[in-house]
Amino acid sequence: MPLISQPLRVTNLPQPEHKTTPTLLVGVDFGLPHFDAELEELGLLAQTAGLTPVARVTCKRRAPDAALFIGSGKADEIKMLAAQLGVQEILFDQSLSPAQQRNLERHLELPVNDRTLLILEIFGQRARSHEGKLQVELARLQYLSTRLVRRWSHLERQSGGIGMRGGPGETQIELDRRMIGDNIKRIKERLIKVKRQRHTQRRQRDRRDTFNISLVGYTNAGKSTLFNALVKARAYAADQLFATLDTTTRQLYLGDVGRMISLSDTVGFIRDLPHGLIDAFQATLQEAVDADLLLQVVDFSSENYLTQISEVQRVLHEIGAGDVPQVLVFNKLDAVASDCRPSVLRDSYELDGKLTPRIFLSAQAGEGLAELRQLLTDAVLAKTTAPPASHFPQTLEADT
Repeated sequence: MPLISQPLRVTNLPQPEHKTTPTLLVGVDFGLPHFDAELEELGLLAQTAGLTPVARVTCKRRAPDAALFIGSGKADEIKMLAAQLGVQEILFDQSLSPAQQRNLERHLELPVNDRTLLILEIFGQRARSHEGKLQVELARLQYLSTRLVRRWSHLERQSGGIGMRGGPGETQIELDRRMIGDNIKRIKERLIKVKRQRHTQRRQRDRRDTFNISLVGYTNAGKSTLFNALVKARAYAADQLFATLDTTTRQLYLGDVGRMISLSDTVGFIRDLPHGLIDAFQATLQEAVDADLLLQVVDFSSENYLTQISEVQRVLHEIGAGDVPQVLVFNKLDAVASDCRPSVLRDSYELDGKLTPRIFLSAQAGEGLAELRQLLTDAVLAKTTAPPASHFPQTLEADT
């Protein structure tokens, strides 16, 4: 498929004083609505992983090239630009097939990685708990298992015999695939035990008739900051992507109903979140599936908050939490211009065809937290007083 007549657009970026790995960001516009023309999110991901973006390159195509994803002509242009800028790595905003990645590395003579591997790398750096490390390692191994396409020069045939690696005539690629497969099986068995432990903990909460709330949302929307503000916890929170990966659960006391509720902070979502990560984090994301209420935290100061809401909804449906009642929490109100601030802090928002309660607040500044506590109180009262057939969005009327 030929390229649309479109020049390659290059944006040079300001360089920090202390460089890490100079990286060239590449994005290809296939006409999809979510294409990030400025590669802003990819740049933030790269910086989070410790890379230094030096330039952004975007171009248009009708469809990916089967061999090089961008075609040989654009690949030659990128190779020349990388040499001029002293780039040490090429990073694509889209996922590459194993063959495309291998061909690009041979053509460009540089390491080439994609968005999927970048997110996996960040998750690997940020995982702290035993469970989180297991989940990330499982996703990483599942990703690597698809990359064994004669990519390395050491994939020659191994010698057989006593004391030698592999069986008679076994190739290195077969040995690597078998070792990865064994590791994947072992990690899955360990994660099954973790899932049983979480199931036991949830059953104990159910016996205590605990009202369970999970914080969900796009990465860097302020979930951990809101969590800390509500329960006075010390969960790690920072203005960066995937600041925390491990689920943290604390008890929150609501004085108006005289009872404790359970509040969980979960991993953030992102566009094109690798399916391997969604599968690997099933044990963690189960907190959202089993919740009585989801607080979807939205970065109201972001220009792309509508797209981010859609992406969160997609993942929630994928993990089986699409029907759990929600409240939209439009966070970072303090970062919004005064002429864009809402006239009321509570109203309703149409989400998946249903009117959903919405509240505006700033977890950082503490604005709107009292209103959120009152909203949670209303939700608990609605569950304890309403008949079983009722639904939370119908019983909790939004203020207008």
